[in-house]
Amino acid sequence: MNTAGNTTLRNNRPTPPTWRRHALLAAGATAQLFAVGGRWDIAAAAWIFPVLLLRFTRTGRAWSGALWVWAANIAAAAFWLFESEMGFSPVTLGGAVALAALLTLPFLLDRLLTGRLRPWMALLTFPAALAGAEFLITLLSPFGTAYGALAVTQYGNLPLLQVISVTGSYGIGFLIAWCAAVVNRAWEAASWRSVRGSVVTCTAVLLAVVLGGGARLAFAQPGAPAVRIAGVTADASLIRAQKAAIARISGGRREIAAAPPAQLVPALTAVRDSLLAATRREAGAGAKIVVWPEEAVKTLAADEDATIAAARAEARRSRIYLEIGVEVYSTAGPGRDEALLIGPAGTVLWTYQKAHPIPGSEPFAPGDGRVPVAATPYGRLANVICYDADFPGMMRTRADIMLVPSHDWQEYGRAHTEKAALRAIESGYAVARQDAEGVSTAYDHLGQVLATADYFTTGRQTMVAQVPTAGVTTVYDRIGDSFAWGCLVAVVVLIGAALVAPAGPHPRRP
Repeated sequence: MNTAGNTTLRNNRPTPPTWRRHALLAAGATAQLFAVGGRWDIAAAAWIFPVLLLRFTRTGRAWSGALWVWAANIAAAAFWLFESEMGFSPVTLGGAVALAALLTLPFLLDRLLTGRLRPWMALLTFPAALAGAEFLITLLSPFGTAYGALAVTQYGNLPLLQVISVTGSYGIGFLIAWCAAVVNRAWEAASWRSVRGSVVTCTAVLLAVVLGGGARLAFAQPGAPAVRIAGVTADASLIRAQKAAIARISGGRREIAAAPPAQLVPALTAVRDSLLAATRREAGAGAKIVVWPEEAVKTLAADEDATIAAARAEARRSRIYLEIGVEVYSTAGPGRDEALLIGPAGTVLWTYQKAHPIPGSEPFAPGDGRVPVAATPYGRLANVICYDADFPGMMRTRADIMLVPSHDWQEYGRAHTEKAALRAIESGYAVARQDAEGVSTAYDHLGQVLATADYFTTGRQTMVAQVPTAGVTTVYDRIGDSFAWGCLVAVVVLIGAALVAPAGPHPRRP
């Protein structure tokens, strides 16, 4: 048994004193709290915590180490729920435990396999497994990349992030995990000579990624002309009055729909009229596309046609493309969360229903997930709603400008909007995300900020941006999730190689 004052050998590896292993676990778990995709993220923490947790698991028993890392992952997910004000419910807590388990598997596989594999194969185990786990989260869970993707922690590092135009967001997780594996190999090495090749290769790849991304940013051609896009939100005082009117009605959504019209309709109409006035103002200033947030206008089912008719009349009067977010209250069901694009002639070009309602908090029936695209004089316009943008596979759409009406809250608005920048880089289109009660931002296809507005710090909740009207075709757009699937295949191959390897640890040198 290992004691605090001795170092023993386990599987031919030195095992540090217990107190030192616990210090590694505590430091790694603490660093991970600041690499969860929330408002308190520190980019460097995402590179530090895998190094420390990997060192912890490699120097102890496999299954007990995995349980401790699972606990650290649960703590990180719970911290994300806390800092983002998501709320603790059976759905969110159950999701946190399940996602934590999936994100623990890369550490367990590394611990079980690396001692039985050749050094170069061992170095690939952790990064391939982590990138594969991030991909599986988007495939199997209802949370998408909202939690569990390390790429979101690197927001603002545009040269590094350009690699996701090839690999998808999973490429960032792979690079971070690969660095952690290389650092741990160097930590274990008896001499520099035995790890020199690994360190030099990893460093060279990272430099190539950053230099290549920098070149992509530096030599990007302005190309197509820009279009003026305005995102508008109703006057904040009217939104507060609307919330108060709704809060006075006891019960759920059906009871709201069944309430006497005089109790609710005046507040709903005031918000609608504020949005129409803001639309008219921005069109007069030169905007050709105006975007309302998700659920910008709330309406009873009986009044839905009149609400849409008012928006159509405004689009026709101002000769603009108008994207409106509508929340419908119905006595027949949970209602709908939808977005409509109205053309300059007043024609409804699409009605899109949110495909990914937030688990546990949005009772709407999901839409079919088909992203609508319309050809316009300002390029191909496409549309999803808020949380839909956390699903990269759905967002891989041939478009020039992606409109993302959204509705967040103060503690999560900025972090959620920043995640939308990844979709712009991956798919090569501009993104205009108008966020009610959050941070609205427009990005170009490189993830560069074109304009931004914070609902809580601006007197007029309006964002105006000059947005390029032509996107680019990225490698990721063409090959999709081939890199992520390749990582999963690599994990299967590595497991097979470990199973047929001779018993006992593989020599650390070829």
